[in-house]
Amino acid sequence: MRIYFMGVCGTAMGNAALLARAAGHEVLGADTGVYPPMSTVLAEAGITLHEGYDPVRLQKLAPDLVVIGNAMSRGNPEVEWLLDTRALPFTSLPALLADFVLKGRKNIVVAGTHGKTTTTALTAYLLRENGRDPGYLIGGVPQDPPTGNHLGKGDAPFVIEGDEYDSAFFDKRSKFIHYAPHIAVLNNLEFDHADIFRDLDDVKRTFLHLTRIVPRNGWIVMNGDDDNLRALGPTPWTRVVRVGTGEGCDVRIMDFVEQPEGVQFYLTWRGAPWRTVKWNLPGLYNARNAAMAAAAAGLALHPDNPVQLDLGALARFRGVKRRQEILTDSPALTVIEDFGHHPTALAETLRSLRARYPGRVIHAAFEPRSNTSRTRIMQTAFMRSLALADEVYLGAIANAHKLKPEERFDADGLMQFLESQGVHGCTAETNAALLEKMVANTRSPAKGRRQLVVFFTNGSFDGIIAKYVAAMKG
Repeated sequence: MRIYFMGVCGTAMGNAALLARAAGHEVLGADTGVYPPMSTVLAEAGITLHEGYDPVRLQKLAPDLVVIGNAMSRGNPEVEWLLDTRALPFTSLPALLADFVLKGRKNIVVAGTHGKTTTTALTAYLLRENGRDPGYLIGGVPQDPPTGNHLGKGDAPFVIEGDEYDSAFFDKRSKFIHYAPHIAVLNNLEFDHADIFRDLDDVKRTFLHLTRIVPRNGWIVMNGDDDNLRALGPTPWTRVVRVGTGEGCDVRIMDFVEQPEGVQFYLTWRGAPWRTVKWNLPGLYNARNAAMAAAAAGLALHPDNPVQLDLGALARFRGVKRRQEILTDSPALTVIEDFGHHPTALAETLRSLRARYPGRVIHAAFEPRSNTSRTRIMQTAFMRSLALADEVYLGAIANAHKLKPEERFDADGLMQFLESQGVHGCTAETNAALLEKMVANTRSPAKGRRQLVVFFTNGSFDGIIAKYVAAMKG
């Protein structure tokens, strides 16, 4: 089959295109930003790339199927031509995965407000380290396993990141509804994506829909410490395994310790010993990601006794790019990049950094870029989270001109709150101007104290992260 991907250079679309190519299909696609590294990877796989969107060109290419990416919307010339003419069949990315990749597989679908990418990577990694060849699709750039996508063997599980965001402009169901879970991993549940969901109850509704399609011979692996997940109620149609720190959890995280040398914790399975884990990933949140992944992989391979899964490889797991990724580390300065864009994620990361780097002056730079974070919907929670730092740098609000002033993230309000908490804050009209302030403020640390700078963004921060690292090295 000849398959055409609209928005092919996006992380999810690109990895899906590579899976389709690996499955033997002829793959081509278009994007407005055809540039490395994704364009290089796609071209090396034999995928033809086109710059921009052109309905005349699409008509001449005449693919058997068009995959319309989540970023596409009405007004796109190729979308409008497809709708006007109905000349070619089209589908969404999740529907394509359901029909061409996931059908017939025992799928492990990793869902949750936070930690999806790391937990998906961990699950695939543990399966591989235990001698299997799973398929997987990871919504980021993992260091382990070595790629973000792999078709795997048909008789092995397929691990996929289950996003609750909508599937396409013509399919407003959450992506994970398409993924036919045999094991559904519910890492946590909070309100997010205010452009899609009305409130927390609306998010709970879509997660409940996911639980309802888990078969009776499957499992729900659930964060047993999460009140919002518990509020979903009983799921008598399938089996549930709870993971957490509480006494009622099947997989229990015990004796968690984080210090400069690293992290150590102990896992038990229904009261019996499983494994002491020593590794370098920060925070209790990553320990929970590991426990969720261990439960899912263990149940997939050894449903009667998951502790047969060997967890020794966790000590070697290197994590995912842009998830608390250390960019430079010197005696005077450590710089970290994190994909954080939700107040809970920011708070957990900052608490972890306090434990891992005691005595450091922590500078937190935050770019309000997501459709939720650039509004005032979570303003109070963001203020409390950022107040956990010593210095705060607020980046330019993405596409601020598209928001009404009363809807826009309140930068002045944040600065006033930080001042009341004894935290220094500053902002700037552009991220380039913010970079200048950051370099000036951190070049000469007060009283010689060691410094840690963490950048929180789900975007590029207009390239200032790499520029900051270069300037401070200089």
